[in-house]
Amino acid sequence: MSHIFVMGAGGFGTALSVMCARFGHKVTLWSPFREEADALGEKRENPRLLPGVVIDKSIEITTGLEAVPSADMLLLATPSGVVRATAQRIAGLVGRGVPVACVSKGLEAGTFKTLSQVLEEELPHNHSVALSGPSHAEEVARGVATTVVAASRSRDAAEQVQDILMNETFRIYVGDDVLGVELGGAMKNVIALAAGVLDGLGGGDNTKAALMTRGVAEIARLGLALGAKSETFAGLSGIGDLIVTCNSMHSRNRRFGMLIGQGVPVDEALEQIGMTVEGYPCAKTGHELSQKHRIDMPITAEVYNVLYEGKSPADVIKDLMERPRRHESETIWLLSR
Repeated sequence: MSHIFVMGAGGFGTALSVMCARFGHKVTLWSPFREEADALGEKRENPRLLPGVVIDKSIEITTGLEAVPSADMLLLATPSGVVRATAQRIAGLVGRGVPVACVSKGLEAGTFKTLSQVLEEELPHNHSVALSGPSHAEEVARGVATTVVAASRSRDAAEQVQDILMNETFRIYVGDDVLGVELGGAMKNVIALAAGVLDGLGGGDNTKAALMTRGVAEIARLGLALGAKSETFAGLSGIGDLIVTCNSMHSRNRRFGMLIGQGVPVDEALEQIGMTVEGYPCAKTGHELSQKHRIDMPITAEVYNVLYEGKSPADVIKDLMERPRRHESETIWLLSR
């Protein structure tokens, strides 16, 4: 069995640690916060994020990095905004050639870089692997059947992650479209946030189905313009992740959106969720990226307007419905030619 060093003791980092230990791996779970590490070590549970899930005593919980050099694989599960800083902390410690699998989902603000690009800059001697798909931590931790994709520019690294992590409850497919996988994982949070707003407004099933369908269409438009493959957005990290995030109460992005739709101010809604809401910063970064490349992303633009410009959510549906007439597939067809 392998030694897996998990960076980030939030919901998903803890869930992956529990899963890996369940299947016999040696696991070190790292938190940068002494108070968090001590509480998890004492209670052997995260009652706020994963109530009822026991953190096995075999899992070492630490704030130190002494175990990094001996790890066979690193799992990065921090908020997207601190991925670069976290990678900088382990530069020079992680073994040369050891794969670094990242489950964080987002784009770096300002640079618009994917998290794999960030990791490749900070850890040039290690292959990064984007691990993404419909995978809520609450279900992964409890052994609910889950399927994801491991995408990397190194097939060997992706297959190594597949070999180490795949088990009877966690199935992994290998892919090479890293850009598409990461854009799908990041931007679906924005669409899920919009789905939550719609739910908060009391919207119907017809409207939500349209939102999800047109949401994946605009994510694909962005991806194709940047060089991703169209089929990726019909896969696990595209429509698969979008479906689960738009519909599940496990989704903090959807829950945050529901509060916004119910009229709760943005700052108060963020405080009520009490955890990282990746769709909030990604709405701004994704909107800016679409403007930079002149890609039409009306749903993303309207989410940005609601969160950052104070637009009324009730006005958004009317404005989206009254957009100029179009052929359903015209932009995808043009970009994929």
